Amino acid sequence: QVQLVESGGGLVQAGGSLRLSCAASGAIYGINDVGWYRQAPGKQRELVARFTSGGSTNYADSVKGRFTISRDNAKNTVYLQMNSLKPEDTAVYYCNAEVRNYYGHYVRYWGQGTQVTVSS
Repeated sequence: QVQLVESGGGLVQAGGSLRLSCAASGAIYGINDVGWYRQAPGKQRELVARFTSGGSTNYADSVKGRFTISRDNAKNTVYLQMNSLKPEDTAVYYCNAEVRNYYGHYVRYWGQGTQVTVSS
């Protein structure tokens, strides 16, 4: 079984910064694409930033220039540095990863989510 555990959320004033972490553990034989999604109250879950299987990055237009995704492959950890936060960034942030198992199959996992609240 694989677990994704997010941390680093919290309450911050507009213009502030937060750094989210997502640590993957368990029976991991490789990680394909990995990234961050968020869901605000009453809205659909949306992509924030991700590494593709080819290693490139995708960002939502709303966070380009403010958020940076990074990863430490040795630690199976992905980060999201969030700067210049805005109230509209308030949401539950979820880590998502496609993980290769012992049999060579890829399975997608979600973390439990971490709340980010930006006050105006």
